[in-house]
Amino acid sequence: MPSAVERISVVETQVINLAEKIDDIKSDVKVNHEDIKLQLKTMYDASCSQHAELAKKLSEVEKFKNKWIYLVTGGAVAVAFVLSHLDSIKTFIS
Repeated sequence: MPSAVERISVVETQVINLAEKIDDIKSDVKVNHEDIKLQLKTMYDASCSQHAELAKKLSEVEKFKNKWIYLVTGGAVAVAFVLSHLDSIKTFIS
């Protein structure tokens, strides 16, 4: 059976090994943290540029839609005006 001194020295060696492993894990976590931060920044920048592009396209589509709505509405009003005053227009032309 090992003596108390031998057992204590084995435990001390194991504690030292654990401390080294913890230090390695901390450094790995730090490196991974920096990598993740860099990837998140890249993704954020890409997301912002994509959102800006989509907002620009949406704005262009809304302008196009509004233009045609006003043109069609104006045309419908003009046709309605002509149809409602058709008798007056006939007498004016004749």
